[in-house]
Amino acid sequence: MTARPRRERIETARLVLRKPGAADAEAMFSRYAGDPEVTRLLSWPTHRSVDDTRAFLALSDEEWRREAAGPYLIESREGGRLLGSTGLSFETPSRAVTGYVLARDAWGFGYATEALAGMVALAPELGVRRLYALCHPAHAASTRVLEKCGFAREGLLRRHSEFPNLQPGPSDVLIYARVFD
Repeated sequence: MTARPRRERIETARLVLRKPGAADAEAMFSRYAGDPEVTRLLSWPTHRSVDDTRAFLALSDEEWRREAAGPYLIESREGGRLLGSTGLSFETPSRAVTGYVLARDAWGFGYATEALAGMVALAPELGVRRLYALCHPAHAASTRVLEKCGFAREGLLRRHSEFPNLQPGPSDVLIYARVFD
């Protein structure tokens, strides 16, 4: 366990970001993880069953055991509706990667920007000096979210990442980062 403060719940103006639990598997699968349209440009495969989502939650629990943060569910503050997920994944004590995914009916309302801003605020509290995100070059909406949250495009990594819901083999990927003092 790390000495950094643990933040299992974060509130923003319209959202609650919270650590997921086993009871969330069905909702996660039906809202976004099992939706091929939602997961098309992501770096993880579309979940074929709720068992895939349960396997992810087991990995999430392990990450939360090791680190001060991990995956977060994104819920609306009013009504608690599950909208998607975000999070921090630590590569070193001072470097983490972030990302986000939203259910289709949550697209276009600024939730991704608000959730990512929550991760940007959390990262330096936990000692992160470099926070980065990878983005498929065709994902224009995601590049706009990253730029709104102060991430700078650092470049194109050629044949770097697998996008399992597209063609097989490595694809180019954009890298965006924020650096904290």
